Amino acid sequence: MFLGEYEHTLDAKGRLFIPAKFRDELGDSFIMTRGIDNCLVIYSAAEWQKYTDKINEIPASQARRIRRFVYANAQDCEPDTHGRVVVSQSLREYASIEKDVVFTGAGSYIEVWSADAWAKERENETSDEIAALMETLGC
Repeated sequence: MFLGEYEHTLDAKGRLFIPAKFRDELGDSFIMTRGIDNCLVIYSAAEWQKYTDKINEIPASQARRIRRFVYANAQDCEPDTHGRVVVSQSLREYASIEKDVVFTGAGSYIEVWSADAWAKERENETSDEIAALMETLGC
């Protein structure tokens, strides 16, 4: 399970250091793609398979847009010996990632945010809103 928040920077070559704690659970290769809210998401190979299995259960007429959104910019990632992966230009543009990045654990996957976007996301978060959402889950 992916937990925690880590800050890193994108280097001049478009490489991003994946936090060691996350790399251990991700394994030797993983998938990065666009996420909701203009962030990127990273899935281990096993979680990616579960995710794509769910997409494949949806009727094609309903899943077309989801498939395009998820698969069109997805990239296989294998960290180099320093734990870095190259993030494609299209993914960097989608998430407005230029330099400072925040990784957030989201349970079964990781979210990758530009530091500015993450700060704005946190500003919009209210305890009352989260409490209401948790109540619907029975928490």
